[in-house]
Amino acid sequence: MDKLLTTRKKVVEKGIKMLSTNLTVGTWGNISCRIPGEDYFAITPTGMSYDMLVPEDIVILDLRGNIINGARKPSIEVPLHLTIYNSREDIQAIVHTHSPYATAMAVARKEIPGVIEDLVQIVGGCVRVNEYALPGTVQLGINTVKAMNERNAVLLANHGMLGAGRDLVEAFRVCQVVEKSAQIVILAQLMGGAVELTQDDIEGMRNFYLNAYGQR
Repeated sequence: MDKLLTTRKKVVEKGIKMLSTNLTVGTWGNISCRIPGEDYFAITPTGMSYDMLVPEDIVILDLRGNIINGARKPSIEVPLHLTIYNSREDIQAIVHTHSPYATAMAVARKEIPGVIEDLVQIVGGCVRVNEYALPGTVQLGINTVKAMNERNAVLLANHGMLGAGRDLVEAFRVCQVVEKSAQIVILAQLMGGAVELTQDDIEGMRNFYLNAYGQR
């Protein structure tokens, strides 16, 4: 199957799943994925319901932001995705959600500490909050890349959260784990606070996840 079509289908599938699992509402948030073997990426269109998308609605852009294929207007967050892809070769896919617990932490501008094993394994440590910038701006991308240093997730101040990964499956899983972790941390605060893992333990679990976890 044509790799553009394959990637577009994967983006559509994750958009439907993002909506159905309450990681966003309406048309907010966005999803993108690099095209294998090309300096292109696929991204969701702006202002269209995820459950109504078809593969042809997904827009293909190059890493300078030029539309290569597709008739729709892409997400306003193209500058955000572009900045991340051009700064992080390890990132192959990005999922930006407006999930409630992670967004609550982002609104409070409180990072999610490294207190949960699955979180530090898949993210690399705590989830930082970026410095605020308006949506759709290059500055948002710059601030986000800075906050994502050695991490696969970030809280977007007063906005939402963003997860990244080696593929769309991992990027989406990052968002799920971050949302769950935000909920747990908020609940833990009601019981006196969460206890952070040591940096050695965090690094050890991250290394295990990257190099030994799962079927090899």
